[in-house]
Amino acid sequence: MLLPADEAGQGRAVVLLHARPTDRTMWTAHLPRLADAGIRAIALDLPGHGEAVAHDQRVVAPWQDVLDTLDQLGVDRCVLAGNSLGALVALQVAVTAHDRVDGLVLVGYRAHDQAPSTRLQAAWDREGTALAAGDIDTAVRAGVEAWTADGASGDVKAHAAQMLRHQLESQLAHGEPARADDPLSKDPAALRTLSLPTVVGVGEHDMPDFFSGGEDLARELDAGDLAVIPAAGHLAPLEQPAAFCELLVDFVNHIPRPTPSA
Repeated sequence: MLLPADEAGQGRAVVLLHARPTDRTMWTAHLPRLADAGIRAIALDLPGHGEAVAHDQRVVAPWQDVLDTLDQLGVDRCVLAGNSLGALVALQVAVTAHDRVDGLVLVGYRAHDQAPSTRLQAAWDREGTALAAGDIDTAVRAGVEAWTADGASGDVKAHAAQMLRHQLESQLAHGEPARADDPLSKDPAALRTLSLPTVVGVGEHDMPDFFSGGEDLARELDAGDLAVIPAAGHLAPLEQPAAFCELLVDFVNHIPRPTPSA
């Protein structure tokens, strides 16, 4: 499926992929900042989120949907920046179409086979129990509490709540789409064969799962030290857009441009 997109600016393409409890509007504050830095910033809704309703599909492959949408937008190569679910999809795109990715910025990642901490499991349980009872208000409160830092602004928490509510209402109305086989699972060595400039980051106040998951991923991708985004939780780019954009722009500006084909 072609994914809904917002974009701003001209220059090197940077594709922004949102976290699970959000949608492409989590990047609203980033688009003008990145455009001012000479970047073509493109924010996408992933299947089952925002306006990318996927109830009419039997199976979705988000990584392929991203590639199909980039084809439609005339983007041959790009830098992928993802938060949480978006970081996973960025990796899936990279191992599927390595020659189209110039670099990766991955924030709030943990492998799905990593055992959850007590804190993460409790967050899942609170949201899941409320949702099973049809209590969206409680599920939203639990999600916002889990995925944003205590010190996040009221505007950030309200935006996170709005996005999460929309996602949960859509999930209840349409169900969650079945997903194609994960290309990372089909080839466990795929990440080790990636050779891309990469930054792996985490919010300062995120759960321990995403520190350990990020550190493991950074080692696997030879990405250096984990970049810690101050005063942020799991939705670090949403909570601290200026700090995230500074990290991203600095990274993009240091990536060599590909040599044009003869």
